[in-house]
Amino acid sequence: MSEPNLPDDWLRLSEPDLGELEAGLVQAALGSSRLSAGPLVERFEAAFAQGLGRGHAVAVASGTLGTWLALRALGIGPGDEVIAPAHGWHQVAHAVTLAGARVVFSDINYWSGCLDPARAEAQVTPRTRAVLAGNVNGHPAAWQELRALATRHGLHLLEDSTEAIGSRYRGRPAGSFGDVAVFDFSQPSALCCGEGGMVVTDDAALASELRYLRARSIGDRRSVSVGARVPVQASISELTAALGLAQLSRIEEILERRKTVEQLYLEQMRSFEGIKPPYLAPDVDEVHWMVYLVHLGKRFTASACAEVTLDLATEFIESVMYCQPLHQQHHYRQQGWRRGQLPLTERIADRALALPLHGALAPDHVRFIVETLKDSSVNVGAGAAIY
Repeated sequence: MSEPNLPDDWLRLSEPDLGELEAGLVQAALGSSRLSAGPLVERFEAAFAQGLGRGHAVAVASGTLGTWLALRALGIGPGDEVIAPAHGWHQVAHAVTLAGARVVFSDINYWSGCLDPARAEAQVTPRTRAVLAGNVNGHPAAWQELRALATRHGLHLLEDSTEAIGSRYRGRPAGSFGDVAVFDFSQPSALCCGEGGMVVTDDAALASELRYLRARSIGDRRSVSVGARVPVQASISELTAALGLAQLSRIEEILERRKTVEQLYLEQMRSFEGIKPPYLAPDVDEVHWMVYLVHLGKRFTASACAEVTLDLATEFIESVMYCQPLHQQHHYRQQGWRRGQLPLTERIADRALALPLHGALAPDHVRFIVETLKDSSVNVGAGAAIY
């Protein structure tokens, strides 16, 4: 099979969609007297909140740090429990551990990959303070049911939208459902700044506390009271905000290009016998996938899936296993979590392969990726069909 003519010989998992507007705004930021906590950060926050219809947006250094700050602002810490999935890319649930609370993992809906509301409710105890659910790989969670769950038990509802910018559920954009919602702008996010994130909420008091906790101000240097609620350096720079503003103003264009590539994948995937299109739940209006996710068939093991990624790499195609579930990672195994406790999470994670998805992919690139994947899946899986 001949390899496409690529500029750097690789088809990357993700590439930022950058243009003249990004370059111009970054150059303007470099000419400013403020590189931290300046007007571009404020503009980025205001534009982001407006785009989602949220009251407040607070720029932070990452989605995980943003979630940690939100948990602190909500008073969640040692002795408290937060229900969360073990499945996902950015692993925002690490923030629960950072806050000193105990994360209680719950299994997912097999089709959407998102936290299952019924299974999550079975995990509620007197110590439960919050539910942290994610829009996995861009597919919105069942927010209507999750909101009802949170209301019944008096819990905070945190929305992890680090993988879902642009997706819509029941007429509203991802990021508009939790008491707090968190975004991340590192690769492979469609809105890519290289780093940074955003916390959004409609609660003015909570937003004020988030702003206090995310950065120590110059005025705090001689404060005698700052130690009562110690802030951290978790804000973004004016350069990151400049990139963010430009990307946000172009987000519809960026998402449209990615949708074109997604359609190319759908057409090419028809060459697999028994192929299933990506799942969309009934209440979901639109999904903007973070990566193009393929689920290998039941005959494939996690090690076989890893072999497929190696085969793709020999043809200069970057791919990765979608995630290593948190409950199988060393830190959480030390807390008593083990394989077998979340069977649906494990079943998906063992066979979920992330393929390149970005606007720079041409039809020939997608065709080559799918043909190579098909050849590898047949060789490694001894003829097993994908899905």
